[in-house]
Amino acid sequence: MTVRTEPSVAHGTFTVERRYDASPARVFAAHADPAAFRRWFADGEEWTVHTWEQDFRVGGHFRGSFRFGDENNATWFNETEYLDIVENRRMVWSYVMGRESPDGRIRNSVSLATTEIVADGAGTRLVYTEQGAFLESADDIALRERGCADMLDALGRELKAHA
Repeated sequence: MTVRTEPSVAHGTFTVERRYDASPARVFAAHADPAAFRRWFADGEEWTVHTWEQDFRVGGHFRGSFRFGDENNATWFNETEYLDIVENRRMVWSYVMGRESPDGRIRNSVSLATTEIVADGAGTRLVYTEQGAFLESADDIALRERGCADMLDALGRELKAHA
């Protein structure tokens, strides 16, 4: 019998902040509207979206599966439950992220995430905080933070493109 000596779960918390030249209502709407949310969250160069479903309400969910690059790359999934939504101010959700394999779904992380939307002059300051349990790999914490920062940059592009 093999005994594992390394931790099987790494815990991490990070915060990413952005300022947008858009009202809190527009920033909130970019999360609530399924078409807008898909544009900045999943659609992008080299990404293929396999499934997409969003029910933006407390107790609702988001489900999606995606692949970056060609068909030889892994397909990733995101299963989200919306826990708290205060229009134009806050969203809190939990989500599982992982990849598909021939043996089934492999969970890579389980997270609690909060987006705070705060008026900042004529614009908005967004504060995203994630607390995660990263399964089997502490390296995923830095990758997730970078991925979230990239997504919030994509949100900024969405807000500019659909002003």
